[in-house]
Amino acid sequence: MFSGSVAAVLAMPAFAQNAEPTGPIQRVEITGSSIKRASAETASPVQMITRDELMKSGKGTVAEFLQSLTVDGAGSLPSGFGSGFAAGSTAISLRGLGATSTLVLLNGRRMAPFARADDGQKSFTDLSTIPMQLVERIEVLKDGASSTYGADAIAGVVNIILRKDFEGVTVKADTGTSRYSDNNQNNLAVTIGKGNLDDDKYNLVFNIEYKKSDELAASARKDRGWIGHGDIRPWGYLQNTQYMGGYITPGASAATPTGALMDPKTKNYVSLGGCSQFSQTVKQDAAGGCLWSQDQFRDLQPNVESLNLYTRGTLQVNSDLQVYTELGYSTRNSSFMLAPVSATPNVTFPATAANPNGIILYSNDLLMSGSHPQNIFGTDTRLRYSMFDLGPSNHIANNDFSRIVLGAKGTNFGWDWDAGFTHSESKLYLEWTNQLNMKVLKSALGDPTSQYFPYYIGSQAYKNPASLYAALRVNASSNSTTKLDIVDFKASRELFALPGGNLGLAIGGEHRHEQLDNPSLTGSDDGSTNISYVAAKGDTKVSAIYAELLAPVLKTVELSGALRYDHYSNFNSTTPKLGAKWTPIKSFALRGTYTEGFRAPGVAESNLASQSTGTSSVVDPVRCPGGKPAAGGATTLDCNIQIGAVKIGNPNLAPEKSKGYTLGMVWDPLNDTNMSLDAWKIRRTNEINPLSYVEAAALPTAVRADNNLVVNGVVQPNTGTLLISKAPYQNSSYTEVKGIDLDVKQRLRLGDYGKGTINLVWSHVASWVRADKSQTFQFAGTHGNCDTSDCAGTPKDKINLITSWDKGNWNVAGTVNYRSDMKNIRYEGAPCAVLFANGTPSPNGACRLPSFTTLDLSTRYNWSKALQLYASMNNVLDRIAPLDALTYGGMSFNPMDASGATGRYVKVGLQYKFD
Repeated sequence: MFSGSVAAVLAMPAFAQNAEPTGPIQRVEITGSSIKRASAETASPVQMITRDELMKSGKGTVAEFLQSLTVDGAGSLPSGFGSGFAAGSTAISLRGLGATSTLVLLNGRRMAPFARADDGQKSFTDLSTIPMQLVERIEVLKDGASSTYGADAIAGVVNIILRKDFEGVTVKADTGTSRYSDNNQNNLAVTIGKGNLDDDKYNLVFNIEYKKSDELAASARKDRGWIGHGDIRPWGYLQNTQYMGGYITPGASAATPTGALMDPKTKNYVSLGGCSQFSQTVKQDAAGGCLWSQDQFRDLQPNVESLNLYTRGTLQVNSDLQVYTELGYSTRNSSFMLAPVSATPNVTFPATAANPNGIILYSNDLLMSGSHPQNIFGTDTRLRYSMFDLGPSNHIANNDFSRIVLGAKGTNFGWDWDAGFTHSESKLYLEWTNQLNMKVLKSALGDPTSQYFPYYIGSQAYKNPASLYAALRVNASSNSTTKLDIVDFKASRELFALPGGNLGLAIGGEHRHEQLDNPSLTGSDDGSTNISYVAAKGDTKVSAIYAELLAPVLKTVELSGALRYDHYSNFNSTTPKLGAKWTPIKSFALRGTYTEGFRAPGVAESNLASQSTGTSSVVDPVRCPGGKPAAGGATTLDCNIQIGAVKIGNPNLAPEKSKGYTLGMVWDPLNDTNMSLDAWKIRRTNEINPLSYVEAAALPTAVRADNNLVVNGVVQPNTGTLLISKAPYQNSSYTEVKGIDLDVKQRLRLGDYGKGTINLVWSHVASWVRADKSQTFQFAGTHGNCDTSDCAGTPKDKINLITSWDKGNWNVAGTVNYRSDMKNIRYEGAPCAVLFANGTPSPNGACRLPSFTTLDLSTRYNWSKALQLYASMNNVLDRIAPLDALTYGGMSFNPMDASGATGRYVKVGLQYKFD
């Protein structure tokens, strides 16, 4: 499937013990360096994945493959996370440091970020735009590279390199389905290449890929144990665990399809009748609620249809000059079904002239009138209602990505140089169907004079006229855009001889302009819909220069160093990198690096026009200091008050900084045995996070009511009931991560039985620590950090065991994927995060999420020189993902274990190459 940081040795052995050079030494450029070299093994650990390994994996997309790597961690964005901020995208998170700290390159150059920041904050590169069939190789640099590439390369770099010299016509088609005959996939790719650079002095490559993947509904896995079930009581859990709704607790009620009204006297909720016609849940709530599960509506995987077009043209003008251009376009349309919306208790908005406080408290005035025919109390009262009559909500994401590169490279005056201009942009149309017109809802429930009154709910919703739903139902949408323009230049040469070889020098520079326009969904800016406001707008300009040296000071010692200077409008950054490699014998080398890096504040974090809103329950530090109501009019309600929670951009942010270290070895103990072992550590400081809403409530920017505290007859200004806490982004915490990567590959020479390989790749996270102002959290081996995009957890160990066997026209490959178990706690030392109904730790009474292991197989048969047949089977043993009641990235399963939710998956296809 793939090899690790020693893979470069395998592809072009640095320590070849049984071969002599037969021609000119080929010099190559490896990700993380701008200097071409004869040895592909650098001081930095680089994992190189060949095209052949990619095809043998059986994975359908580049994202699917990269997220199977052992180095990927929490914070990556799987395709099944369709309810997130950045629905419709996919991303990788090296070392679990987040997609924002992983730089993704295409042919060594940046791409425009996805048009919507994840969590309203995190800018990242969408992997869905990469044409799978045109990938030549993927290089994963597993240490920092800000000294070469600038911002974002804190955890590492993923450089996806496409084919540049293809000749002929290849058609490839495959189809796949699960063991349940659903989640079907159909793929078609056509690649056309013409011209040979050596003979014809030109080459043109054109590729078109079409992919269609059907949705996977949660209800389609109702017979697969707990997979997709919101109701996990049969496995010992409480009814309010995971995705169950409709339950009633003292003084509260979850949204219910029948509607639940608050008793004005007892303040407890009473559910209306008719539950059986809505809920598929057999065992109902003893407290009188109407229990229902989101698996009646929700998808596990989205419906996706995509088209990728890519063209590259290369012209060899003369022996010293080559010009090239790349044109790329992709469109990806996805839809993800979610449960019906609920009557929202509290919504906040940005301040406007019409709404200066930026808040509308629907929790105070979204009431069912006492004269409503279904009001059993005869007085205005609060309502909790899940609007089944409106229908489920569909999150639609249509993403268009385009990219053009104009470049030239050549050799002049002893310099190898490359220069180019790149323009790329990402456009996202986002639509959420079946949302609410809050003004219509408010009047239809609570205003007897309204034309929409009464709005019948639950079992009596059939009485409502179509005109009411036409006014009530809203589809909210937005059009977001990011643009990236880059002018870059780099050059390298050898300067003079050293005892171990020639001193290499590289220099370069670039100018980038990034623009983001991410408006919020329609209606979220004025309170007319039930959707929270999330928007960002602004641009960033940066100019940079860098230099790199490669010094073989002895035949056995190679030193390297790089330095880059980046100039932004509001800060500057200088980032160095040092490396050393000692090769005392041909088969063994020690290597190490020291790197510094940075991540510039994103537009969503640093621009005052950027805001994201929601709600939060906080202890008001003004009216409830120390957890006790303040004198002068405060009550216990101030000690747990639901408020409008607003994150706002901060133009005074400094960049995040990092320091990284690697120390390792590369060893070929036998001709056919290769291994590498690297220890690594990354410390990221000045991390950008929003101020806590409690701390922000003490700032003058907090919005409060007029009921100020009165102490000894003196009014205390700005001490009224807290309405909105405005939390600016700030530089605060740090993260320190360290671990070990092991890669062992054994080639097998089997004589008449062919040849084979066995490859073991192991990543171990020894420590994953994050600290804030008051506490340090250890996440390694736990289910945290749940502040990331899907609360997937931080397993200490991930292993891929890859085997391949070739004989004649046959190839058979297999991969064992292993994820270690995790403590079911949010961080080390915390109590068990989820308990069984009887109070014992879950799961299995040990508060530990079990490990998960799957087996994938693939085979290829060359029917002729032109025709190849292939098939793959993922999760061959049909392993079921362990029940995970904490994550929100999957429905009762961890998103890292998604193949265990889908079940055994089979794909068959063919490839035909025309002469």
